[in-house]
Amino acid sequence: MSDLDVRPAGPGGPDADADRLARVTLSCAVEPGDGTTSSLVQQVGAVRALEQSLTSRSDTGVAERLAERLAAVEPERELDQAARCGIRFLVPGDPEWPPGLDRLDDTITDDGFGGTPPGLWVRGPMSLRELDCSVAVVGSRAASFYGVEMTRAVCADLAHAGVPVVSGGALGIDFVAHDSTLAAAGTTVAVLACGVDRVYPAQNRRLLQHLAAHLAVLSEQPPGSTPTRPRFLARNRLIAAMTTGTVLVEAALRSGALNTAGWAEGLGRQVMCVPGPATSATSQGVNHFLREGRGTVVTSGREVLELVGRSGEHLLDPPRGETRPRDDLTPTERQVVEWVPVSRPALVDAISVQCGLHVRTTDGALRRLRAKGLVRLDEEGWRLAPDA
Repeated sequence: MSDLDVRPAGPGGPDADADRLARVTLSCAVEPGDGTTSSLVQQVGAVRALEQSLTSRSDTGVAERLAERLAAVEPERELDQAARCGIRFLVPGDPEWPPGLDRLDDTITDDGFGGTPPGLWVRGPMSLRELDCSVAVVGSRAASFYGVEMTRAVCADLAHAGVPVVSGGALGIDFVAHDSTLAAAGTTVAVLACGVDRVYPAQNRRLLQHLAAHLAVLSEQPPGSTPTRPRFLARNRLIAAMTTGTVLVEAALRSGALNTAGWAEGLGRQVMCVPGPATSATSQGVNHFLREGRGTVVTSGREVLELVGRSGEHLLDPPRGETRPRDDLTPTERQVVEWVPVSRPALVDAISVQCGLHVRTTDGALRRLRAKGLVRLDEEGWRLAPDA
């Protein structure tokens, strides 16, 4: 059995089979981001968590409705139908399982949102093990020309360095992140808020179909699921958790991309922000994020690589302006050259008085400056050279 089969190689035996089937049932019946279910699975295991959920009762009727949904799931049938569509189901312990997802149980919010998903539905030939050192690139759906150009530049650098790019398959920055990575012959996957057999948004049909055929699309939602706003927010935590760091290119003050950055921050991942124009609404969220002292400014993919790479792997030289002829002058030479006239020449003793140095010191500095092409001496005295 290969790593890309519906049931990837992992711990075998009846217990493993029961665990997988229980996780399929939970995945199909429980809304993503249900921290209560995730915490229960972590404490007692998927099988017991399912058993307890099937028999639980509540005053509000919520537990009973969940039990009805759970009882209606036929996990073997779900796996069989998924396999017919080229979809596999991953669980913790499988070779492909992104280990970063296990950290999500440590970041459940006060209102019970978050947690590690019961499993992942994956469509595409790419093994998710390739995402071990990946970077998320997210941003506004209403991307500006500036945002598009910055995303293309960052993703091209990541692709050329062999770093996979993860995004949400949405319009705007997400689309550009996937598209520019592919254009640079890089690796990219999309994490969806719907089933991996659905195309959303419809405008990205060609992109999502290409990823499903040649790389991978994944979701904690079972096949056939529709996208909803809470499911997008739940999807964001997966993007943040399975990557080494998140690059926030553009985001308004109310933005799902900011939500992804917040999850990455809570998980202790690198959060890298591309600052935008102060007048741009699509950059207000990013700029405010930075103003609060959160995240690190990045302006290129090379800077992203320096932050997420291994120690000493992608070191950058500090940026400097263009080199000028006066940059290498000694302090004395700088002091003298400031008093050499441009048009009317001056004698060495006059320059000496102006710069406050002994005439011999001034004369020696002038001759060194002439050797460097910064001053010239004619019959009337010293003056600056045209190139100075």
